[in-house]
Amino acid sequence: MFISQQLRKTNIAEYLLYMWQTEDIIRAYGFDLSRIKREYISRFDLSEEQRDEMTDWYGNLIRMMREEGVSQEGHIQINKIVVQQLSELHAQLMASPKFPFYSAEYYKVLPFIVELRSKGSKDIGEIETCLNALYGVMMLRIQKKEISTSTENAVKEITTFLGMLSDYYKEDKEKGLKFEDD
Repeated sequence: MFISQQLRKTNIAEYLLYMWQTEDIIRAYGFDLSRIKREYISRFDLSEEQRDEMTDWYGNLIRMMREEGVSQEGHIQINKIVVQQLSELHAQLMASPKFPFYSAEYYKVLPFIVELRSKGSKDIGEIETCLNALYGVMMLRIQKKEISTSTENAVKEITTFLGMLSDYYKEDKEKGLKFEDD
């Protein structure tokens, strides 16, 4: 919870990956808040007040996941909205001539996006495809599974691209980006 609050301010892509992992943690604990508190939250060095706050946060996420029907898979609406915001910002950045470095990075990543979409769901957008790729590799690393050199190269480019998008997201939220000459 405390990590998510910090990431939301500093790197929105990392925030989403963290939140997706949190959704999976909740699933792994069978939506059992007392188990999450006892077996997971207790491992963190927190004050009693922070522990209670974190327990409430997990409880709210559990409720949202159940209400929104994402107990088995998928993401809660608050996370989907952030993906949508990133996708909209991406479209604005691509449509504007003021962000040539962003466009150049996108075109470096595009072959990877096309390949990933050909193997997976074609119903999701490019930004979510990139996030899914990073999340998948993160899960492979957690499981200590081997990652091919070509996948590592793709992940490196995707990470750079999403990092740029996250930086622009932060800048837009803090100052407002100008997409046209005024």
